[in-house]
Amino acid sequence: LNVTEEKFVLDTLAGCTEYKSMLDVVVNAFYVQDGRYCPISERNLYLVICYLATFQLEDIGLQHFSRIVNSLDTAKMQKFLRFFFNDLYLNTWIKDEWSHFYDSVYVKENWIDPLLRWQPKVQQLIEKLTDKLSNHTTTVRTSRVTQPKEFNLTVPKPRAIPLPPPAPLPVLPKRQPVPPSIYKPPKERKQLEEIKTKNIQKAKVSIWSLICVCKGGPFFLNNLPVQGTILTGRETDPFLLQYLAVVWESALTQYFKELTKQPQDLIDNIPIKLNTAAILREGALYQRKLEEELKRIENLQQGAGDPSEFLEWQKQMRGKDLEEQLAEIECRRLQGKLSHEEAVLARQNVIQENKKKADLLREEKAELMHLYAEKRLQEQKEMKELVEQVTEGHKNVKQVKAKIQEYKQQIVQQVCEESEELLRQALEEEEEKNRKRYELIQQIRAIESLPSIKHKFVDLTETGGHGLFGEMSVVELRERLALLKEAQQAAEEEKRDQIIHEKQAKEQLLLDKLDQISQFRAELGRAAALKQEEKKKSQSGERLMKDERILNLQKKIVEKTMERKKQEELL
Repeated sequence: LNVTEEKFVLDTLAGCTEYKSMLDVVVNAFYVQDGRYCPISERNLYLVICYLATFQLEDIGLQHFSRIVNSLDTAKMQKFLRFFFNDLYLNTWIKDEWSHFYDSVYVKENWIDPLLRWQPKVQQLIEKLTDKLSNHTTTVRTSRVTQPKEFNLTVPKPRAIPLPPPAPLPVLPKRQPVPPSIYKPPKERKQLEEIKTKNIQKAKVSIWSLICVCKGGPFFLNNLPVQGTILTGRETDPFLLQYLAVVWESALTQYFKELTKQPQDLIDNIPIKLNTAAILREGALYQRKLEEELKRIENLQQGAGDPSEFLEWQKQMRGKDLEEQLAEIECRRLQGKLSHEEAVLARQNVIQENKKKADLLREEKAELMHLYAEKRLQEQKEMKELVEQVTEGHKNVKQVKAKIQEYKQQIVQQVCEESEELLRQALEEEEEKNRKRYELIQQIRAIESLPSIKHKFVDLTETGGHGLFGEMSVVELRERLALLKEAQQAAEEEKRDQIIHEKQAKEQLLLDKLDQISQFRAELGRAAALKQEEKKKSQSGERLMKDERILNLQKKIVEKTMERKKQEELL
């Protein structure tokens, strides 16, 4: 193909792909009504003809379109064009279906109205195709004559064009391997485990040695304090021996506990380096606590009451609230589980209902298919009758066609004369535009050919003369920048000295805060030890009772689970 034909073919292919949904509407309807006996393999042919008639008829013209149609099968083109250029179809269902894809006003102005304007001329083409079909004479078959055929020689295969070597693949930089320390536990944990193991071993050895000495030694139960007295020899009182054994066992147990607690104590006593923010934050905390304690003591001196009873009551109420919240959370969890069981039951019921609906739909579909088959048979009978009526009407139309042909020829002659006049005017306007453009180009070239001054002497002591406020020369600007730089350096020196003084004051403040924090920590450690001893003496466990709502929900969940399992067995 040459360049023009190739462009036409590519544009047609792109248009058929872009407007495929619109073209499918027309071609599908043609296969349902007039093209029932047309092969489906010719579908793309009808798509191309429909695209050319709708979108390209204005560009290629009727003459080119007629040549394309005449080069194809006459009967198929006559049938398709008569169906597509029907006034009733264009104004009704074709317009409505295309309006589903594009705006209805746009469809009417750009596609439906041009097709209706071209409809009389296309109707002439359809009549020519009809006459060609009616005047078609069958050729008499003659005897076949032997025709020589060329030898079926092997065609050499074309040589393959050598391809350039493939570009080398880019080599990715070698990644660093994962360090093995990631997969190893930290050393501190291993050290703590070793210390703990050593203490346990030491405690076991000490206990066994003490037990052996106590059981087998000659000085068993000597020098132990009993109610302010000291035993100086062996005693034979059984009650006293039993009491001393209990005391000895409790002492050994306490010693073993102290040994096993040593790693944790070592961990707690590890010094931690504090930064500036931590020191200030902890100092502010201790200062605030000191102020609160002083204020509380001052209020007590003035006769205020001790809030310890209120705090104890508040702690009890918070404990009750916490128990109620836990019970409420448990109730919500059980309610969620109950709703899940109910949802499973509801889903099983829905599945059964859907099965029943599906059976009803199958029965209705069978009835509708039977009615549709009867309707199709009735439509085929009506179409056969309509074809017979149309065939009888075509016999008396030849005279009317001759008159219409003469009238159309007159119209074509008038249109040709008008088009020639319009073409002549367009040529004159184009020549006038080209002449003005040529004159403008000559003027631009004359201006460009004039010589221009390329060098310009600059005096740095003069101003630009632009009439702006604060305008100055380059020399003055440099002097002002030098003065500004000196002032900036002086300001930086002053600020540096100020920062050094502030840093020294801050370091002194941090040292004071550290002294204060160490004192507070010592006091708080002693207070925590006393509080821990009191807590060990007064600690007692409490059992939480289950709420009745929780028990009821658990019973309901068990019932729903049993019901769901029965439903699954039935299904």
